[in-house]
Amino acid sequence: MAESVKVLPEKFQKMIDVHEWDLRTLEGVERFREIGARSLPSIAMDGTVVYSSVIPMQAVLGEEIERRFKEKNR
Repeated sequence: MAESVKVLPEKFQKMIDVHEWDLRTLEGVERFREIGARSLPSIAMDGTVVYSSVIPMQAVLGEEIERRFKEKNR
């Protein structure tokens, strides 16, 4: 899942900050619980799980990023 985010076109990369947590660490487990994730893989945006147990297509992920970016930067 992290790889699908890392290979997004530069247009979308400029709109996001990517953080990846390792569930083999206490910090990763705590973050997983904080955002309410229930399974892997998961993608959260603005602290909310948006994709869980599915890797979205690049176009779908890009649309969601762009929609949220526009909403936050009105």
